[in-house]
Amino acid sequence: MSTPPFPKPIPFAEPWEYELRFPRDPRGPGIARRTLRAVLAAHGLPELAGRAELLTSELATNSVRYGEHAAAVTLRWLHPVLRVSVWDAGPGGVPAPPSSPPPPDREGGRGLLILDVLADRWGDCPAGGGPAGPGGRTVWFELLWGGPPPPSALVPAA
Repeated sequence: MSTPPFPKPIPFAEPWEYELRFPRDPRGPGIARRTLRAVLAAHGLPELAGRAELLTSELATNSVRYGEHAAAVTLRWLHPVLRVSVWDAGPGGVPAPPSSPPPPDREGGRGLLILDVLADRWGDCPAGGGPAGPGGRTVWFELLWGGPPPPSALVPAA
């Protein structure tokens, strides 16, 4: 009996989506960062990894710190846009970024400023359901990809 052929890789411009659920655990954001980097490298998008990794880390850390239960990170590619969403079971809504940076001696309060500066677009969706069930909130950001795909990403391996 022969085994079925392994599926061909998804072409570069075709949409794809990955989701990672993680518990309310301080190791979760690091796992989410490493997973995101691996997915982007595998799909030929390493140039988006730096910004995506930092922003995902900020959002996932907030989910672990302030959420009530599990959290999830969803990566969605719709050529030429990468959307990363972080869902958690915390209270809905995200405040607007502050109009001025926090004082230098303050340890936190820069996450939304970083999101506002580095993301091409971002927003949130209050309670309405997420990957792990009803309620919670989703904060998302988008990064616009601005270059030609690497040659190896255009031609699926045989």
